[in-house]
Amino acid sequence: MQERLFCIRVGHLLPFSMPDSNTTHFTNPSTFILQGIPGLEAAHVWISIPFCAMYILSILGNVTILFIVKREPSLHEPMYYFLCMLAITDLVLCTSTIPKLLSIFWFNSREIGFSACLTQLYFVHTFSVIESGIYVAMAFDRYVAICDPLRHSTILTNNVVAKIGLAVVLRGAVLALPYPFLVRQWPYCRTNIIPHTHCEHMAVVKLACADIRVSTYYGLFALISRITFDVLFIALSYTQILRAIFHLPTKDARLKTFGTCSSHLCVILTFYIPTLFYSFTSRFGHNLPLHFHVLIANVYLLVPPMVNPIIYGVRTKQIRESLIRLFPHKGTKVLS
Repeated sequence: MQERLFCIRVGHLLPFSMPDSNTTHFTNPSTFILQGIPGLEAAHVWISIPFCAMYILSILGNVTILFIVKREPSLHEPMYYFLCMLAITDLVLCTSTIPKLLSIFWFNSREIGFSACLTQLYFVHTFSVIESGIYVAMAFDRYVAICDPLRHSTILTNNVVAKIGLAVVLRGAVLALPYPFLVRQWPYCRTNIIPHTHCEHMAVVKLACADIRVSTYYGLFALISRITFDVLFIALSYTQILRAIFHLPTKDARLKTFGTCSSHLCVILTFYIPTLFYSFTSRFGHNLPLHFHVLIANVYLLVPPMVNPIIYGVRTKQIRESLIRLFPHKGTKVLS
């Protein structure tokens, strides 16, 4: 009798009926309900304003980077090819989550189909891994350019850059592939309400009424293996770069050479610090408020795509000059 009452209560929470009165779980719910930011529902409209502004800046900034690099033949070099890969990745990463977030905040459109949820989850994790891999590729480019400049053009040919880009994409696609399969295999019997703004892996599997240690361990393994490899490679590259910089004969040469790497270092810190902070707090920060976890999750997905074009636009002389050259003719006509 107790089991039957429990099933009735759970069924009342779900927007679909149970296939059998004796069934106490469903494997694939037809829809999930995204709650948004739990505890801050009354402020959703106000919170949407900075999120919308950051999303617009992300789109404008990254599209501008792509346009400038395509337009300027002098920027058709490995460094800027990797920058274009980063811009495309950032566009996909923020677009896979923010439109749905805004629809929740503005139109209370909380439902997301089970397959759509898995697709969103896969895209978020795939392109997060791809972005990390692009930072490794950019670090390698800076290492060759500074430590072995005479061979830079022969080592990083267009063919090599394309192969590196393909390897980065394949690694992301393969490493994230188990996530949707693991989510699909669990039975769900508690609720289909996800206390989040998007289908984040841990937020979804925590709804399962099963031993989810496989999902938890794989997520932790994927995070640590990726971050360990990528951060270690980047650290080794910049160790060699700094050694080469300090061996330059003059202070001006050292500052100029370090300036070419400073934008990349800023972008790396902007990506890895929020990513690591969110990943570990979502698993071990059980005493932190739920809305804090959700806000941090959105920050690490939205802030890097927004600030990356700004950092490269401000700190990279070639991009800055190319951007300025887009406007002088209009200004001349107005003055005349």
